[in-house]
Amino acid sequence: MRRSPAMTVMIRAAEKAGRAVIRDFGEVEQLQASQRGPKDFVAKAEAKSDEVIREMLQQARPRFGLMQATTGEVTGEDTSHRFIVAPINGRANFMHGLPSFAVSIALEESREVIAGVIYNPITDEMFWGERNGGAYVHDRRLRVSKRNSLSDCLLAGGGPAPASDESAAPPSGDWLGITGRIAGSGAGIRMQGAAALNMAHVAAGRLDGYIASGPHGWDVAAGVIIVREAGGQVTDFSGGPRWLDKREIVAGPPDLHRQLTKLATG
Repeated sequence: MRRSPAMTVMIRAAEKAGRAVIRDFGEVEQLQASQRGPKDFVAKAEAKSDEVIREMLQQARPRFGLMQATTGEVTGEDTSHRFIVAPINGRANFMHGLPSFAVSIALEESREVIAGVIYNPITDEMFWGERNGGAYVHDRRLRVSKRNSLSDCLLAGGGPAPASDESAAPPSGDWLGITGRIAGSGAGIRMQGAAALNMAHVAAGRLDGYIASGPHGWDVAAGVIIVREAGGQVTDFSGGPRWLDKREIVAGPPDLHRQLTKLATG
């Protein structure tokens, strides 16, 4: 197992941001009972995490582009490379004091994700993967689940964001129909509100698959390469490569993935 220099930087950035996020999460839990509420505090925590990551990435790779959940996109001198950053993936969970969120960083080369890091600061688990290098949690190799019967599977789902979210995408497909078909298949489904963690758990075989409508690229980009390097497949609902443009994801082991795309498309 050998990490590239870029991967080492991404891991260090995620760890440093994660330490700041954990400190802020301890405070946001106390705000739940206050009258002023945690929304503004969470926005500041997200901006702080974003700044930590941006400074470390730009110091190490100043010519690369950068797309961040909070500040948008900056085109770099090297237009073939771009970092994609979610400083707090699972923001609504964080804001409500739910310990299910992550720091996510991906690296693209010519619009293909080639490396990704997902750090869960609550459990101190670092999921990472690089193209043709495998996927890992810390130093342990990851493999997707071997289950291929839907009735034996536990899936994660992610529906469209609330209408109050100005960045929410229109629903992809018939989301109520998708969840109904999943229920009819006998599979269990969990809506956990943290796309990056869901993808990491698919790579680790803890979840058998993941279907989501409306995720942003920064929510899932790192998970795409980690799942693929763990032996899984990631596509849009139709089984094609346009998961970023369509903002829809189906992820899972190859045999199960084919069944999940059928559930997604009806």
